[in-house]
Amino acid sequence: MTYRDPRLWVWAEALELLRGAEKLQRRFFQLDAAEAPCWEPSVDLYETGDQLTLCVALPGVAADELEVSLESGTVVVRGERAFPADYQPAAIYRLEIPYGRFERRITLPAGQYELVDRRLENGCLTLGMRRLG
Repeated sequence: MTYRDPRLWVWAEALELLRGAEKLQRRFFQLDAAEAPCWEPSVDLYETGDQLTLCVALPGVAADELEVSLESGTVVVRGERAFPADYQPAAIYRLEIPYGRFERRITLPAGQYELVDRRLENGCLTLGMRRLG
């Protein structure tokens, strides 16, 4: 492939080198799932009356790929966003959406809470929590 603009050639070469490095890393340094790097989804946390609501941005994540726990004042959301199968043979020009394993730990305001509502709609996981006591 030839490029008229040398800047395009430089970027194409750099991307090819990165792909090769990632391939080698996966081949030689396979990590356990618990040790593998992960990304963190964006969240909103707000309180109305006695309800605390946490919204986690997870577009493209299936409900059965999610694990939610409430551990001593911290909500933990874990899962995986699968890399789309139709991307495999494609030449990718921009890849900004994170894929793979994710985990987010959100410390709640002081107090004890119980999870009373869990919904996954329009790419957002919404967790409703009620303050105890």
